[in-house]
Formats: sequence, structure tokens, C-alpha cells
Amino acid sequence: MAAPGNLFILSAPSGAGKSSLISALLKQPSERAMQVSVSHTTRDPRPGEINGQHYHFVTVEKFKQQIEQKEFYEYAEVFGNYYGTSETAIDAQLAQGIDVFLDIDWQGAQQVRMKKPDVTTIFISPPSKQELENRLTSRGQDSEQVIKERMAQAKAECSHYQEFDYIIVNDDFDQALADLTTIVNNQRLKRSQQVQNHQLLFKELLAND
Repeated sequence: MAAPGNLFILSAPSGAGKSSLISALLKQPSERAMQVSVSHTTRDPRPGEINGQHYHFVTVEKFKQQIEQKEFYEYAEVFGNYYGTSETAIDAQLAQGIDVFLDIDWQGAQQVRMKKPDVTTIFISPPSKQELENRLTSRGQDSEQVIKERMAQAKAECSHYQEFDYIIVNDDFDQALADLTTIVNNQRLKRSQQVQNHQLLFKELLAND
């Protein structure tokens, strides 16, 4: 029987390049299927968003029912809307041998780690405070006040870097992607994974002639 998939958490302050790294990783050739977890949310869909692809859009009543039934690995209320990661859906994907990536903050990472201690956690850091501010400003999407708030949030996010297994400083994107790929491959090459993936091989190697 093949080994189950690995669960990865990627956290980063806004502007560090986390989403771009995940997107680039999933486009690379891989011996194992990879997938980003689709979160549940109670907010309304934005133009172009597809239910089940970008988010699972549910009512507040349904979400609270799922909380009561302990269906989430982690959940949070953000600006009046709930967001959560389905434990059932992720466990089903992992059982199929799919590597699953969670794009969540440090608080969500803490919740998941309590339920699944073997999760691999990765923190994506900007190369400097100035570069992070430059990236946020160059987007041209946010006001000066919003950028100021995002920088304050970034400081809070970065203060938890010691809680993560790996840290990638996203200065050069190609290098950061190579580092992320290495981490993913390292998890796949662990003894527990390889023994399950190659049971027949080791049985043959150890058989009496």
C-alpha cells in the first residue's frame, strides 16, 4: 500500500510571495499529486469565484454546525466572516496519497498542529521590511492606511517564525521555489514514507535465497 500524502502548512505576511510560490510549485512535474486545500467560508463569493474551486461557500448556520461537529482542523472569524479548513476533506485527500498544502496564518497553524503533530510547517519571509513595503506598494491596490495596517500585521506574523519547521527567505523567487521543492521532496523521502512505498522491494532484498 502506498504511503499517505503529506500535509504542509505555508504561512507568511501579505506580500512575501507565498501564493505565487505555491502556484509555481503545483505547476512543476511531480511523482505525487499535489493540491491546495479549499477552505470553507461564510463570506459572499467575489466576481469570478467558483464554489468548490476557490472556496466552499456556506451559510453562517452551516459553518457553526460544522464547528459543533468538530469538522475543522482550524477555523477563525475574520472581519465578521468565518473561514475554516475541513478535516474530513483533507484526511480523504491524504489517504489517496495526495500532498496537501494549507495556506493559513500562524494561528491556524497552531490549531492544525494540535490535531496533527506530524504536519510540516513552512514560514515564508520577505528579505527585508523595506522590500515587503515596496511589494505591497507596487501592487497599486491598497491605500497608504491599508499598507500601514498590513505592515503591522506582517510584524505580528513574523514574530511567530520560531514556531515553524522550515523558513524560506523569498529574496530570489527561483531560489525560494527550489527551497520549497526540496522541503517537499525531503518529506517524501523519509523512512516511514519510503518503507510503505517500497514494501515489495525491501521484502525481496531481505528474503532468504
